Amino acid sequence: MANKLHLETMQINMGPHHPSTHGVCRLILTIDGENIVECVPDIGFLHRSIEKICENRTYAQCIPMMDRFEYVTSMMCNWGFALATEKLTDLVVPERAEYLRVIMGELNRIASHLLCIGVTGLDLGALTPFLYTFREREDILDLFEMTCGQRLTYNYIRIGGVSRDIPPEFFPKCKEFLDKFGEKCDDYEKVLTENPIWIARNRNVGVITEQMVYDYAVSGPSARASGVNFDIRKHDPYSIYDRFDFKVPVFYGGDCYDRYRARMAEMRQSASIVRQALDQMPEGDVRCKVSPKFKPKVGEVYSRVENSRGEMGFHIISDGTVKPFRVRARGGSYNHLLVTPEIVRGLKIADLVAIFASLDIIMPEIDR
Repeated sequence: MANKLHLETMQINMGPHHPSTHGVCRLILTIDGENIVECVPDIGFLHRSIEKICENRTYAQCIPMMDRFEYVTSMMCNWGFALATEKLTDLVVPERAEYLRVIMGELNRIASHLLCIGVTGLDLGALTPFLYTFREREDILDLFEMTCGQRLTYNYIRIGGVSRDIPPEFFPKCKEFLDKFGEKCDDYEKVLTENPIWIARNRNVGVITEQMVYDYAVSGPSARASGVNFDIRKHDPYSIYDRFDFKVPVFYGGDCYDRYRARMAEMRQSASIVRQALDQMPEGDVRCKVSPKFKPKVGEVYSRVENSRGEMGFHIISDGTVKPFRVRARGGSYNHLLVTPEIVRGLKIADLVAIFASLDIIMPEIDR
C-alpha cells in the first residue's frame, strides 16, 4: 500500500512590513501549502494615541491631528471633526464654505479611489493602471496645493468653515480636470474591467455577504458592493448634500471585482457633484468668527461623514472648557480588517493580497 503524503500546517507572518498590506499591519497566517487555514490580524504597530492627544489640545489645535488620523483623505478627517464640534456649539457655517467643503471632500474621495484602484492593480501585477490613476491623482493634488499649500495633510477645513477662499485660477483648472476625467475613467475600465486576468483574480474572491455587512458593520463601497444601499450623504445628509443630484452605485456580488466597480462608479458620481457645486457656488464669507480658545457648552455629540472607505464618525464630550473632555473616532478600515479573516479562509495567499487591497484598509485609521 502506497504511503500517503502527510501534510502539516505551518504559521507564517505577512507583514508588518510587506508591500501588499498597505500599512504597518501583521497578518498571522496558518497555511496548508498555499491555502489559508486561519488569518489573525495583529494591529498596533502604528499607534499614536491621537484621540488622547486631542483631549489635551484646544478644539482648533485638534484639526492638524485629524490630518494624521487618516492621511489618504485628510479633508474628510478635518471635516468630520469640524462637523462634530459645530454641532456641539450650534455654529452656522457660511454657505460658500459649505460648497467649498463639498468640492474638496469629493475631490479627495476621487483621489483616494484612484489610489486604491491603482495600487490594487500594482499588487496584482498590472503596472499600467497604477501609472494612469496616479496621473489624474496628481491633478487633484495640484488643486489642493493651489488652495491650501499642501498635497497630503491639508489642515484646510476648519471649525466654522475653511481656512481660506479658493484662488481665481481654481475654477478653470478644476473644470479642465472634470472635462477630461470621464474619458480617463473610460481608459481605466478598458484596461481593467474586461481584462480576463483582472476578472480571474477578483471575481468570486473575498465575498462579503449582505449579512456579513451587518454583522461586522462594514460600510462605504465595500458594503454597497454587497447589495447594501446606504450612503450617509444620501440617507443621513449632512452639510448641503441634499442640494445635489447624484446616485448611490450598488452592486450585488460582494467580491473584489464588485468593490472595484463600486469605486469606479463612485468616482463618476463625485465628479458630477463637484461640477454641480462649482456651478452653484455663491459669493460670501468662507468662515464664521470663532475664537481659537472658544468653549463649547457642556454636552456630547456623535457626528459622521461618508469617507472614501465608509463611515467616519467622531464622538466628542465637552465639559465646557477649551479642551474636549473625551474624543473617540471611528474609521471604516477597522471593521474591514475584522471581516478579513472570515472571507480569506480556504483561499490562497495570492487571493489575500487581492482582498486586502480591495477593502482599501488604511492602517493609521485603525492605529489611532
